Amino acid sequence: MGLPGLEVWKFVNLAVFLLGLLYFIKRPVSEAFKSRRESIQKELAEARREKEQALAKLAVVEERLRGLDSEVAGLREQANVQAQAERDRISREAESEMAALREQAKREIDSAGKAARQELRRFAARQSVKHAEEIVKREMRPADDARLIQVSVEQLGGTRN
Repeated sequence: MGLPGLEVWKFVNLAVFLLGLLYFIKRPVSEAFKSRRESIQKELAEARREKEQALAKLAVVEERLRGLDSEVAGLREQANVQAQAERDRISREAESEMAALREQAKREIDSAGKAARQELRRFAARQSVKHAEEIVKREMRPADDARLIQVSVEQLGGTRN
């Protein structure tokens, strides 16, 4: 079939073609790889920087959370103190109002008692006068009536002189 050296020339031809291809492609491919490598390095550096920033923010947040527990405890304690103070104030006000109401009730009871005693005295006086009139009407005789009129006239006459 063919010449034995022809096969070698095919390999040499292929090698020259590949070397030429490498010569022309090497620079753009190496530039692309270099560019890609630099891009990846930049992205890695950016990722490291963002990771450091995130870790710093995390540390700040964790510190706030640690402080938050004590702050919440402080707020609870303050709220408890204020609530107790408010309960004490309300209790004092209630005691004061109850004392004032007791005093007012006592005055009203005393006043009502005085009014009732006064009314009772009036009633007793009216009843005494009424009872005395009944006794006088029942036991008075015409002679007693005449004698009383005579004494009254003498007294009136004696006051003029």
